[in-house]
Amino acid sequence: MVFARTVRSRLILVGLAAGSLLAVPQAPAQRGRGIFVTPIPGAPFVGEVSVERTVIQADGKTVTVHTSHMIARDSEGRIRNEVRAFQPAGATGTPPLIRVHLYDPQTRLTSYLNPRDRTFWVDAVDHPPATDAPDAYASPAGSDAPPSQFAGEKDLGTRTIAGMEVHGVRETQTIPGAASGTGQDMVVTDEYWYSYDLKMNLAVTHTDPRTGSVTMTVTQLSRAEPDASLFTVPADYQSAVGR
Repeated sequence: MVFARTVRSRLILVGLAAGSLLAVPQAPAQRGRGIFVTPIPGAPFVGEVSVERTVIQADGKTVTVHTSHMIARDSEGRIRNEVRAFQPAGATGTPPLIRVHLYDPQTRLTSYLNPRDRTFWVDAVDHPPATDAPDAYASPAGSDAPPSQFAGEKDLGTRTIAGMEVHGVRETQTIPGAASGTGQDMVVTDEYWYSYDLKMNLAVTHTDPRTGSVTMTVTQLSRAEPDASLFTVPADYQSAVGR
């Protein structure tokens, strides 16, 4: 039997998980887990996401890294999501910018900016954008979805993150020793804190005793209208197509 987390049926968001794990050495990417910025109109903001990552390497040693980056959405529902490199624990300064993801729900065009060589490429999305993230288990839609047969769920109530009230849900999955590769039962935990006002998670934590943990939290948030230039390709960027 394959023991895997059962994803509940819901609309899939056009977006990019904040805090990509691709920059972490020997760390498997946690695809589908993250802070997704939903492309909804009428709820503008600019935020800062703090990401803390602990990696259990093949030799058993633990490596701790961190990063932070911007997320933003304007009144039209356009989104900006940055990816910055991870830095060793204790490092200071602004992490290097690796990639920027832009999305416009009106045109259904998603753009990726590469700051290192100042190039971009554009893709068209052939379906309407969703108004909820694929991992919004603490949202009203998540509450209405049927429970997973593999995972236990606990309602964590409400708290405040970056000045916003959020609702939390913790899901646990026990992996039998025969399937965990260690001979011992392992408990994998996922925690989600969802803002009803912003229609997105403001904190996500994933913990797996075999690989480590990652925590993504919105630490700063402004509800003011962002500068329009954040959602457009800079004039000095060149198309990567044909290069």
